[in-house]
Amino acid sequence: MSVLVFRHVPYEDLGLIAPALSWAGLKYEYVDLAQQPGKQASLGGVRGLIFMGGPMSVNDELEFVARELDIIRQAAARGIAMLGVCLGAQLIAKAFGARVYPNPVKEIGWFPVRWTEEASGDALFRGLPDPAVVFHWHGETFDLPSGSVRLGYSAACRNQAFRLGGNIYGLQFHLEVTPAMIAGWLEEDQNQADLRELTSPVDPFQHAEELAKMGGTVFARWGTLASGRPPL
Repeated sequence: MSVLVFRHVPYEDLGLIAPALSWAGLKYEYVDLAQQPGKQASLGGVRGLIFMGGPMSVNDELEFVARELDIIRQAAARGIAMLGVCLGAQLIAKAFGARVYPNPVKEIGWFPVRWTEEASGDALFRGLPDPAVVFHWHGETFDLPSGSVRLGYSAACRNQAFRLGGNIYGLQFHLEVTPAMIAGWLEEDQNQADLRELTSPVDPFQHAEELAKMGGTVFARWGTLASGRPPL
């Protein structure tokens, strides 16, 4: 059983998602269409797709964006489980007709997310701390796709998590990051313009322990969902 991981920049990888996939018995392969436009991405035998983050916008006229939007729609038609993180969530939203646009403010750093009533019975999000302090790095947001269920929100961003159908999830925040990943992002040239807008520095370790517990739970649950095993 395999999962295709669509990575948009090399430094935004699976992080905490990787051990959860291994635990669920799922192998994974990175598909870097942004760097390798000609790479093939066959859905044959695939149990899940994961779309990671990146500094670009889904509204940019980029070849890989158009390809991934098409792949998302194909996968949904086949009933394949999907998970989108930040840019990935925006891709899923746009693929199903929702608008993606600038958020009123950029969320960069550690901020609380609250869960909706629907999240309390959700296969991935039930039982999580409320509020939950998670890591954010985004300047855009999305409307919810038609027929989807809103699962999370924050003071600065109304739509932080959603579910479409029974096995498609979008997360605007970063539940997958480790302190090493955050520290690396802070050093990336592509991110320096965002960092100059901050009024205080970002501490990669501030809520990392709690985040790792939540991420382990949510991603293990998604792995069981993708693999077809009984829910945790």
